[in-house]
Amino acid sequence: MSQVKEVVLITGANTGLGLEIVKALYKTAQAYHIIAGSRNISNGEAAVAAVRQEIPSSSSSLSVIQVDLASDESIKKAFENIELKFGRLDILVNNGGAGFDGAIRDGKMSIREAWNKSWDTNVSGTQVLTTEAIPLLLKSSHPRLLFITSGTSTLTMTESFAHPTLQRINASPAPGWPKPQQINPIESYRSAKTGLNMMMRQWHRILLNDGVKVWAVSPGFLATGLGGVGIEQLKKVSKDNSFNGRFPN
Repeated sequence: MSQVKEVVLITGANTGLGLEIVKALYKTAQAYHIIAGSRNISNGEAAVAAVRQEIPSSSSSLSVIQVDLASDESIKKAFENIELKFGRLDILVNNGGAGFDGAIRDGKMSIREAWNKSWDTNVSGTQVLTTEAIPLLLKSSHPRLLFITSGTSTLTMTESFAHPTLQRINASPAPGWPKPQQINPIESYRSAKTGLNMMMRQWHRILLNDGVKVWAVSPGFLATGLGGVGIEQLKKVSKDNSFNGRFPN
Protein backbone atom coordinates (compact mmCIF):
# COMPACT_ATOMS: atom_id res chain seq x y z
CA MET A 1 0.00 0.00 0.00
CA SER A 2 1.36 3.42 -0.93
CA GLN A 3 2.11 5.85 1.87
CA VAL A 4 -0.51 8.56 2.37
CA LYS A 5 1.08 11.96 1.96
CA GLU A 6 0.20 14.64 4.48
CA VAL A 7 -0.39 18.08 2.97
CA VAL A 8 1.84 20.76 4.48
CA LEU A 9 1.78 24.51 3.82
CA ILE A 10 4.81 26.54 4.91
CA THR A 11 4.58 30.30 4.56
CA GLY A 12 7.68 32.36 3.85
CA ALA A 13 9.23 29.23 2.38
CA ASN A 14 11.45 30.68 -0.32
CA THR A 15 14.24 31.76 2.01
CA GLY A 16 15.68 31.49 5.51
CA LEU A 17 14.09 29.19 8.07
CA GLY A 18 11.08 28.46 5.86
CA LEU A 19 13.30 27.13 3.11
CA GLU A 20 15.25 25.02 5.59
CA ILE A 21 11.99 23.47 6.80
CA VAL A 22 11.12 22.63 3.19
CA LYS A 23 14.51 20.96 2.72
CA ALA A 24 14.25 19.01 5.96
CA LEU A 25 10.83 17.64 5.05
CA TYR A 26 11.88 16.87 1.50
CA LYS A 27 14.82 14.83 2.79
CA THR A 28 12.89 12.71 5.25
CA ALA A 29 11.61 9.23 4.41
CA GLN A 30 8.08 10.24 5.37
CA ALA A 31 6.11 11.41 2.35
CA TYR A 32 4.55 14.87 2.29
CA HIS A 33 2.86 17.12 -0.23
CA ILE A 34 4.97 20.20 0.59
CA ILE A 35 3.45 23.52 -0.48
CA ALA A 36 6.01 26.31 -0.35
CA GLY A 37 4.26 29.62 0.19
CA SER A 38 6.04 32.64 -1.26
CA ARG A 39 5.04 36.27 -1.61
CA ASN A 40 6.77 36.36 -4.99
CA ILE A 41 6.00 33.30 -7.11
CA SER A 42 9.22 33.49 -9.12
CA ASN A 43 11.31 33.54 -5.93
CA GLY A 44 9.39 30.52 -4.69
CA GLU A 45 9.88 28.62 -7.92
CA ALA A 46 13.61 29.38 -7.90
CA ALA A 47 13.89 28.14 -4.31
CA VAL A 48 11.98 24.94 -5.08
CA ALA A 49 14.14 24.29 -8.15
CA ALA A 50 17.23 24.63 -5.98
CA VAL A 51 15.82 22.16 -3.43
CA ARG A 52 15.09 19.62 -6.16
CA GLN A 53 18.62 20.01 -7.50
CA GLU A 54 20.15 19.65 -4.04
CA ILE A 55 17.93 16.68 -3.18
CA PRO A 56 17.31 14.80 -6.45
CA SER A 57 15.40 11.91 -4.87
CA SER A 58 12.52 12.27 -2.42
CA SER A 59 9.37 10.45 -1.37
CA SER A 60 7.64 13.82 -1.11
CA SER A 61 6.16 16.12 -3.73
CA LEU A 62 6.88 19.83 -3.81
CA SER A 63 4.95 22.77 -5.23
CA VAL A 64 4.81 26.56 -4.90
CA ILE A 65 1.88 28.82 -4.12
CA GLN A 66 1.74 32.60 -4.15
CA VAL A 67 0.65 34.01 -0.80
CA ASP A 68 1.21 37.49 0.56
CA LEU A 69 0.44 38.03 4.25
CA ALA A 70 -0.37 41.67 3.53
CA SER A 71 -3.08 40.78 0.99
CA ASP A 72 -6.39 39.19 1.99
CA GLU A 73 -7.12 38.50 -1.67
CA SER A 74 -3.83 36.64 -2.08
CA ILE A 75 -4.50 34.56 1.04
CA LYS A 76 -8.05 33.66 -0.01
CA LYS A 77 -6.92 32.66 -3.51
CA ALA A 78 -4.12 30.50 -2.10
CA PHE A 79 -6.54 28.41 -0.05
CA GLU A 80 -8.99 28.14 -2.90
CA ASN A 81 -6.17 26.60 -4.93
CA ILE A 82 -5.16 24.25 -2.11
CA GLU A 83 -8.75 23.10 -1.68
CA LEU A 84 -9.12 22.53 -5.41
CA LYS A 85 -5.92 20.48 -5.65
CA PHE A 86 -5.81 18.62 -2.32
CA GLY A 87 -9.21 19.02 -0.65
CA ARG A 88 -7.65 19.39 2.79
CA LEU A 89 -4.66 20.68 4.74
CA ASP A 90 -2.97 18.54 7.38
CA ILE A 91 -0.30 20.92 8.65
CA LEU A 92 0.06 24.70 8.53
CA VAL A 93 3.42 26.19 9.45
CA ASN A 94 3.01 29.91 10.01
CA ASN A 95 6.61 30.84 9.33
CA GLY A 96 6.17 33.98 7.21
CA GLY A 97 7.21 37.18 8.94
CA ALA A 98 9.41 40.24 8.68
CA GLY A 99 11.28 42.80 10.75
CA PHE A 100 11.22 46.54 10.05
CA ASP A 101 13.13 48.02 12.98
CA GLY A 102 16.21 48.55 10.83
CA ALA A 103 14.12 50.77 8.54
CA ILE A 104 13.42 53.06 11.50
CA ARG A 105 17.11 53.15 12.38
CA ASP A 106 18.05 54.00 8.78
CA GLY A 107 15.35 56.65 8.37
CA LYS A 108 13.48 54.67 5.71
CA MET A 109 10.27 54.35 7.75
CA SER A 110 8.64 56.33 10.52
CA ILE A 111 8.08 54.59 13.84
CA ARG A 112 4.36 54.29 13.13
CA GLU A 113 4.91 52.91 9.64
CA ALA A 114 7.38 50.28 10.80
CA TRP A 115 5.36 49.19 13.84
CA ASN A 116 2.13 48.98 11.84
CA LYS A 117 3.85 46.99 9.10
CA SER A 118 5.48 44.66 11.62
CA TRP A 119 2.16 43.88 13.29
CA ASP A 120 0.32 43.65 9.98
CA THR A 121 2.81 41.08 8.66
CA ASN A 122 3.66 39.09 11.76
CA VAL A 123 0.29 39.16 13.54
CA SER A 124 -2.67 40.42 11.49
CA GLY A 125 -1.63 38.69 8.27
CA THR A 126 -0.95 35.45 10.11
CA GLN A 127 -4.35 35.68 11.81
CA VAL A 128 -6.14 36.18 8.49
CA LEU A 129 -4.23 33.31 6.88
CA THR A 130 -4.89 30.94 9.78
CA THR A 131 -8.60 31.79 9.77
CA GLU A 132 -8.80 30.97 6.05
CA ALA A 133 -6.94 27.70 6.66
CA ILE A 134 -9.20 26.32 9.40
CA PRO A 135 -11.91 24.79 7.15
CA LEU A 136 -9.25 22.78 5.31
CA LEU A 137 -7.46 21.80 8.52
CA LEU A 138 -10.72 20.48 9.94
CA LYS A 139 -10.97 18.14 6.96
CA SER A 140 -7.73 16.45 8.08
CA SER A 141 -7.76 13.36 10.29
CA HIS A 142 -4.69 14.67 12.14
CA PRO A 143 -4.56 18.49 11.86
CA ARG A 144 -1.61 20.46 13.24
CA LEU A 145 -1.10 24.21 13.42
CA LEU A 146 2.35 25.67 14.11
CA PHE A 147 3.45 29.24 14.71
CA ILE A 148 7.12 30.14 14.37
CA THR A 149 7.75 32.54 17.22
CA SER A 150 10.90 34.11 18.66
CA GLY A 151 12.85 33.50 21.82
CA THR A 152 12.91 37.29 22.22
CA SER A 153 9.12 37.42 22.59
CA THR A 154 8.54 35.67 25.92
CA LEU A 155 7.77 38.15 28.68
CA THR A 156 9.52 36.10 31.36
CA MET A 157 12.79 36.17 29.41
CA THR A 158 12.97 39.95 29.17
CA GLU A 159 14.77 40.05 32.54
CA SER A 160 17.09 37.11 31.85
CA PHE A 161 20.81 37.52 31.18
CA ALA A 162 21.64 33.82 31.05
CA HIS A 163 22.90 33.87 27.47
CA PRO A 164 25.05 36.38 25.51
CA THR A 165 22.14 37.13 23.19
CA LEU A 166 19.84 37.85 26.13
CA GLN A 167 22.56 39.97 27.71
CA ARG A 168 22.61 42.08 24.55
CA ILE A 169 18.89 42.50 23.93
CA ASN A 170 17.87 42.87 27.59
CA ALA A 171 20.60 45.27 28.68
CA SER A 172 19.55 48.83 29.53
CA PRO A 173 21.48 51.58 27.73
CA ALA A 174 23.20 54.47 29.47
CA PRO A 175 21.01 57.41 30.54
CA GLY A 176 20.30 60.22 28.09
CA TRP A 177 18.51 60.77 24.80
CA PRO A 178 18.73 59.85 22.00
CA LYS A 179 19.94 56.35 22.74
CA PRO A 180 22.78 54.88 20.64
CA GLN A 181 21.67 53.12 17.46
CA GLN A 182 21.60 49.34 17.70
CA ILE A 183 23.18 47.10 15.08
CA ASN A 184 20.08 44.91 15.02
CA PRO A 185 17.10 46.67 16.66
CA ILE A 186 14.12 44.40 17.36
CA GLU A 187 11.59 46.44 19.34
CA SER A 188 8.62 46.20 16.97
CA TYR A 189 9.51 42.66 15.85
CA ARG A 190 9.88 41.45 19.43
CA SER A 191 6.56 43.01 20.43
CA ALA A 192 4.76 41.57 17.40
CA LYS A 193 6.01 38.08 18.16
CA THR A 194 4.69 38.47 21.71
CA GLY A 195 1.33 39.20 20.12
CA LEU A 196 1.75 36.10 17.97
CA ASN A 197 2.22 34.03 21.13
CA MET A 198 -1.15 35.17 22.47
CA MET A 199 -2.69 34.45 19.07
CA MET A 200 -1.37 30.90 19.30
CA ARG A 201 -2.87 30.53 22.79
CA GLN A 202 -6.21 31.74 21.47
CA TRP A 203 -6.18 29.26 18.58
CA HIS A 204 -5.32 26.49 21.02
CA ARG A 205 -8.40 27.44 23.05
CA ILE A 206 -10.68 27.83 20.02
CA LEU A 207 -9.67 24.55 18.35
CA LEU A 208 -9.16 22.39 21.44
CA ASN A 209 -12.42 20.47 21.01
CA ASP A 210 -11.83 20.09 17.27
CA GLY A 211 -8.75 17.94 17.85
CA VAL A 212 -6.34 20.40 16.23
CA LYS A 213 -2.90 20.36 17.84
CA VAL A 214 -1.67 23.93 18.16
CA TRP A 215 1.69 25.16 19.38
CA ALA A 216 4.46 27.68 18.84
CA VAL A 217 8.09 26.90 18.08
CA SER A 218 11.03 29.14 18.83
CA PRO A 219 13.85 28.06 16.51
CA GLY A 220 16.55 29.88 18.44
CA PHE A 221 18.94 32.54 17.20
CA LEU A 222 19.63 31.81 13.53
CA ALA A 223 21.64 33.41 10.75
CA THR A 224 18.92 34.58 8.35
CA GLY A 225 18.28 37.76 6.41
CA LEU A 226 15.42 38.80 8.69
CA GLY A 227 17.24 41.49 10.63
CA GLY A 228 18.95 43.12 7.67
CA VAL A 229 22.30 42.74 9.40
CA GLY A 230 23.89 40.21 7.09
CA ILE A 231 23.91 36.44 7.28
CA GLU A 232 27.67 36.09 7.62
CA GLN A 233 27.79 38.43 10.60
CA LEU A 234 24.95 36.57 12.29
CA LYS A 235 26.64 33.22 11.67
CA LYS A 236 29.40 34.28 14.04
CA VAL A 237 27.01 34.45 16.96
CA SER A 238 24.22 32.06 16.02
CA LYS A 239 23.96 28.66 17.62
CA ASP A 240 23.41 25.50 15.66
CA ASN A 241 19.73 24.62 15.35
CA SER A 242 18.46 21.49 13.68
CA PHE A 243 15.08 20.32 12.44
CA ASN A 244 14.78 16.60 11.90
CA GLY A 245 12.13 16.80 9.22
CA ARG A 246 9.35 15.17 11.23
CA PHE A 247 6.34 16.75 12.85
CA PRO A 248 5.29 15.61 16.35
CA ASN A 249 2.42 13.12 16.37
